[in-house]
Amino acid sequence: MTVLAIETSCDETGVAVVRNGTVLSSLISSQIRTHAEYGGVVPELATREHLRNLPSLTRLALESANVRPADIELIAATRGPGLPGALLVGLKFAQGFAYALGLPFLGINHHEAHLYSAWVRGNPARAEFEVFRPNVSLIVSGGHTLLVHVRALLDHCVLGETVDDAAGECFDKTARLIGLSYPGGPQLERMAKGGNPSAYHFPRPMLEDDTNDFSFSGLKTAVAYFLRDHPDVLDDPEKRRDLCASVQAAIVDVLASKTVRAAKRLRVDTVTVSGGVACNSSLRHALTMGCQQAGLTLRVADSVFCTDNAAMVGLLAELKAAHGTPPTDLDAEIEPGWSLGDGDKVECGG
Repeated sequence: MTVLAIETSCDETGVAVVRNGTVLSSLISSQIRTHAEYGGVVPELATREHLRNLPSLTRLALESANVRPADIELIAATRGPGLPGALLVGLKFAQGFAYALGLPFLGINHHEAHLYSAWVRGNPARAEFEVFRPNVSLIVSGGHTLLVHVRALLDHCVLGETVDDAAGECFDKTARLIGLSYPGGPQLERMAKGGNPSAYHFPRPMLEDDTNDFSFSGLKTAVAYFLRDHPDVLDDPEKRRDLCASVQAAIVDVLASKTVRAAKRLRVDTVTVSGGVACNSSLRHALTMGCQQAGLTLRVADSVFCTDNAAMVGLLAELKAAHGTPPTDLDAEIEPGWSLGDGDKVECGG
């Protein structure tokens, strides 16, 4: 099956062509420069950029894959969650394309697509669903932090999620407090290299809590109070590096510890990690060490599939179609707050 996939949930326009589990092309148009001067994503600007980039990016993706519109058998697009305006552009573009070609359409949950991105490997990239193992999956990005028990292909339940700020949001907001440029998370990680992660102690919110939920707003507030009481830290390059390393250590400690603990509780042998923050080298190292000590196999999504991309949307759509998922109506609307759990968090336990 040949799938054309669209991803426009936030500030990156993604188009991919997938065939029989293999990514034939995956193109992304980043909007970092557009939003940099504002210190964060401006929804209206993101929507305009998607409108401008999507037609040409789609043409380039098809050309790169050596695929004609007549070869496409299924069209998929992210339906939610995400920024309403951004989602609307991608969804309606995909639905219009499907209508014009007389093809079935599938609306995909952005987080569910992330669940399977850690199973994509190789060059050309291919979904290794044949070696799938039940796992605990950490999805960690700028807007979301989720722990999910993936019991089988297309069978999952949410164990826990953030009750306020997501981990990536905490990275970005504390980076802004420290005076780092947008995007803050990667800047903070770079500044933390060479710093002492034990120089300053910051709280590990909900680390000892019995639930699998996360909370990072308190950590952000603790950094704000610390800077209020120690403004000189920002004037000393070494202390600034130590501050970044200490903040990063607090976030990473919570993410890695709660993920490994959940996997042990559920007695699965595999942990997967995806989402933009999964690119963080400190998080990857902490999860590697934690999984090794617990006897768990760790699969982290390749960096190119950690951030928002259409390849994971296309691969999931193809998987769903193969398992008999019916097409989405061509007049279906976006679902900006689409929950991955659909209310099954309590049933899941863990």
